[in-house]
Amino acid sequence: MKRRIFVVFVVCMLAMLSAEAKKKSGKDQIPAHPRDIEYGELDFTVPDGNTYRHTLSNGVVVFVAEDRSLPLVDVTIRVRAGDFLDPADKPGLASLTGLMLRRGGAGGLSAEEFDEKADFLAANIGSFSSEASAGASLDCISPVLDQGLELLFQMLKSPGFQEDRLQVEKDNMLEGMKQRNDRPQSISSREWGWLLYGKEHFTSAVMTQANLAALGRDDLVAFHKKYWRAGNIMVGVSGDVDTKEILAKLEKHFADWNVSGPEVPWPPSAPDFSPEPGVYFVEKDIPQGRVIIGHLGKKRDNWKDPDVAALVVMNDIFGGGGFTSRLVKRIRSDEGLAYSAFSRFGVGMHWPGTFQMGFQSKSETVALAAKIAMEELERIRTSEVSDEELATAKASFIDVFPRSFESAQSIVGIFLGSEYDGRPFEYWTNYQEVIGAVTKADVLRVAKKYLDPDKLVFLIVGSWADIEKGDADGRASMAEFRDGKTTQLPLRDPLTMEPMP
Repeated sequence: MKRRIFVVFVVCMLAMLSAEAKKKSGKDQIPAHPRDIEYGELDFTVPDGNTYRHTLSNGVVVFVAEDRSLPLVDVTIRVRAGDFLDPADKPGLASLTGLMLRRGGAGGLSAEEFDEKADFLAANIGSFSSEASAGASLDCISPVLDQGLELLFQMLKSPGFQEDRLQVEKDNMLEGMKQRNDRPQSISSREWGWLLYGKEHFTSAVMTQANLAALGRDDLVAFHKKYWRAGNIMVGVSGDVDTKEILAKLEKHFADWNVSGPEVPWPPSAPDFSPEPGVYFVEKDIPQGRVIIGHLGKKRDNWKDPDVAALVVMNDIFGGGGFTSRLVKRIRSDEGLAYSAFSRFGVGMHWPGTFQMGFQSKSETVALAAKIAMEELERIRTSEVSDEELATAKASFIDVFPRSFESAQSIVGIFLGSEYDGRPFEYWTNYQEVIGAVTKADVLRVAKKYLDPDKLVFLIVGSWADIEKGDADGRASMAEFRDGKTTQLPLRDPLTMEPMP
């Protein structure tokens, strides 16, 4: 809170000074209409990632971007860890370890003492773990950077995993589990993962109450020791720092930290599962049906794969571009069947992502909205998009692209992520050109190639009796899809994931 107040004060002072300078120079005249605003020509060059990349003596890669405009520093740690390292009988171990790293004390300090020191510095220190990545962060003012780094590396090297704090987090997680069936989004999310990737893959694994109870402090300690080590880490620093000085500070903190250890299996294993097309539903007494329709997407063949840019543009036109997209126009704007509709086309790095069309509509209009989505799917597969649609979609990516590099923090984030993923820096240099080269023929080609109506999986959560018969005007019913054949999926006990009676 102290840091935020300080930042707001500085920003306000700079804004006042800027306004006063414009007033004195006579440049504060406000145009009579927005169309009268004159914009200078955009002059943007993608930064070279190599200018920010450094390597410590132990091989740890560090990205540094200086920005002295405000006395703020951001430090980001990326760790080659995540859910893909969970033992089969301990789903959630990586996630709980990442959570408790920050919340359980460190370096001989109790959790309460660690919190107090961080609060005294007005420093925001955090940790996380996700499916295929983990990490930590420090956000502080530059005068306390040394103290902040000390706390950060204490947390990274010697977390306490304090027992009472661990129990609190486990209790919180258990309460969250009990609410799994309260929201249709939660139900559809887990069932969709199982339908597309199976129950055995880590991306669709669901922790049960028994799994949670079996995780103890010793498990977290062992997981941290095995994977949270210097050899698995990359670092990004941005803000009010001198590059040579911060590299020297990091050398010091990494000096006594073990780099060697068991090799991390990378890339993560792909799902060994083939989705079965069909119409699936989960019975839930709600007034609206939540719908996902889709199939597996694409795996990226390489970073120069020409189909990827065309798929990005195609999806934007189809349903990913908000109010300008076809699904939103037809389902929401023209028919008023849903507050929102969308599509996504996932291009995975290690296995195919998923293609999805989704919406939430009143039970009696679910079938009609689904019918419209299928009509639009067929249209984008069989006829070229318009010149206006193509231009709008490409501009939405090209024109906003420079904002990805608008701050030192975002620059470090981009290149740190690229290093982690193995993405060459040239990918960003060529991004606008590659998107700009997409043609109407390209959009049609990838739509035909990657969108397959015969492979579609329909998943509906809602009151099936009301959904199945369709709208009162007889414009559509669920019998129109897959010859009316359906599979009911059970609503599952939120704690055991066993079918409920």
